[in-house]
Amino acid sequence: MRVALNAWFWNRPETGSGQYTRRLAEHLTAVDPSLEITPIHPPPTGNLGKVLFEQVTFPRRARRIGADVAHVPYWAPPVAPTVPTVVTIHDLIPLRLRAYRGGPLVRLYTALVSATAAYATLILTDSEASRQDVLTFLGLPPERVRVVPLAVDARFRPKPEPEDAAVRARYGLPRQYILYLGGFDVRKNVETALQVCGWLGPVLGEDCPVVLAGRLPARDTPFAPDPRRQAQELGLSPEWVRMIGPVQEDDKPAIYRGAAAFIYPSRYEGFGLPVLEAMACGVPVVASNASSIPEVVGSAGILLPPDDAEGMAGALLQLVQDDAFRAEMRRRALEQARRFSWEETAHRTLEAYRDSLGNGCPLR
Repeated sequence: MRVALNAWFWNRPETGSGQYTRRLAEHLTAVDPSLEITPIHPPPTGNLGKVLFEQVTFPRRARRIGADVAHVPYWAPPVAPTVPTVVTIHDLIPLRLRAYRGGPLVRLYTALVSATAAYATLILTDSEASRQDVLTFLGLPPERVRVVPLAVDARFRPKPEPEDAAVRARYGLPRQYILYLGGFDVRKNVETALQVCGWLGPVLGEDCPVVLAGRLPARDTPFAPDPRRQAQELGLSPEWVRMIGPVQEDDKPAIYRGAAAFIYPSRYEGFGLPVLEAMACGVPVVASNASSIPEVVGSAGILLPPDDAEGMAGALLQLVQDDAFRAEMRRRALEQARRFSWEETAHRTLEAYRDSLGNGCPLR
């Protein structure tokens, strides 16, 4: 079987779509060496060129190379597919959340890819929560929408590496800390993590601060509230919360492994990859019970409403102070993380490719 793979994000490993595309291609060929995956790369171009690549160039080249199946690994299905086409929709954030709908061009693009989803042979999505969003907002038949969970790289593991201490020292991390690693856009709900500091700070002080890792907003806006301003308004001591800025991909496992616990109060996720990364490193998780996060965490972490800062603080305090409880939650985290693998993701994706053969290109 020959698969034409949309490689728009292939050379952007800093993005989730880029990581997904590369890891998937790597593991697909591992589970089926006879599979021929041909990445179709776009020319250097702008936004209009991106649409032309997705809607014209990619499907034409898929037909030209004699592909049996085409795969678009992000939300951009062609309106006129030339071969059976599988599309991965990781989330429907622009449809679910008003703050993410953008300006006129972004809304026009969202309308385009929403309409063209009907022409995909199969839709893959990362979680049951995202699948329900696809069914609700795009109105597709349930039999054409499948859940294929994500996974994390093998380097996210609990065993310490010799360089871990040096990595953490470069970021100025203390011996013990509670970690948040992710974005600072409004759906991430970092304000709740800061409110947690208000509860924990007077008890733990500088012995176990909350560390916020990730690229801080360049400007303080409603879409990306600046946590520095929020921390100041909450009256938080600098000893209670540390903001270390962006973390290099290769450094993430060491940062996770050094944490006593991981906090993730996000209001909406298509999957919630940082939660799985933390668990794979053996870090107990305290997270929100919103969207897809319960599917990833299962019974291996503590899930609370996104705004329950007091409850999250209590759970984190117990994890820091109760060694037996922390060890049990660490055991559960590792057990849950082992349920997700790139091999399983690849097997389910390959099954979708095979099932799409001969089904043609559906029309609305």
